[in-house]
Amino acid sequence: MYLPSRSTFLHMRFFFSFFLLPVYLFALSQAPTMVVTNAVLVFIIWHFFIYPASNGYNSYFDKDEGSIALLEKPPMTDKSLYQYSLGLDLIGVLLSFIVSVEFAIATLLYGILSKMYSHPSIRLKKYPVISFLVVFIFQGAFVYWLSYTAISGISILKVWNLSFFIAGLVCSCLIGASYPLTQVYQHKEDKKRGDITLSVILGIKGSFAFAALLFLLASVLIYWYWQLEHQIRNFWLFLLFIIPVLVIFLKWLLEVLKNEKNANFKNMSRMTLSSGTAMLIYFLIVLLLG
Repeated sequence: MYLPSRSTFLHMRFFFSFFLLPVYLFALSQAPTMVVTNAVLVFIIWHFFIYPASNGYNSYFDKDEGSIALLEKPPMTDKSLYQYSLGLDLIGVLLSFIVSVEFAIATLLYGILSKMYSHPSIRLKKYPVISFLVVFIFQGAFVYWLSYTAISGISILKVWNLSFFIAGLVCSCLIGASYPLTQVYQHKEDKKRGDITLSVILGIKGSFAFAALLFLLASVLIYWYWQLEHQIRNFWLFLLFIIPVLVIFLKWLLEVLKNEKNANFKNMSRMTLSSGTAMLIYFLIVLLLG
């Protein structure tokens, strides 16, 4: 196979995995035991194979002309993007068998759903509630639960308890809170393609309200989780890291209330980068504190 084009490499958006890394770090910090080989493989599989494959596949069928996540001016896609996205997906699934059959099934399921999300014959992205739930569940709780069990070297069937369940919901709520905000500047292009996203349904102001409500729910759940784990200091640490993110969110909201044109790519990128960085550092500290 020939080398990927520059366009293909950019559309894989490897750096976007940065924003999903907090879910893995949370799972790593809470795993009761660590199989080191599994921990390394799980990180590599998600962030260098499965996520970029999903990004590339989505971009290939979207063929965006306007800005998309991390790409203000996306280049034209070519056939190699389709081929490499499938190739990365296949390698990721095959590597997953080294971890466990259970984890391999999980990565395969994630890959199938990401293709259903984008492919024109199904295109879950056209359906606002279904597409939101796919992202909410599978980029959040699903990745947390499967990473936690894979890192620990145990079956997901043997670990269910209230803390485990709530931790997954925390991840889903944090992912879900950012989801409509990443779509808030794309309404025109989404409608042109026939994609009725959640943000389109909610409207610009409604997207901000929805994000705020889900983030509030995430905060309540994370407080509950750390109470159950008798580590309430980690909740106060969470508040410390989230304050600057809230300031940026409120500043952006006020700008949007004055002029909806401020719901643009530049402001969305700043919001996404600040929240992603804050959560990354937070969960990294939680990991280091043990």
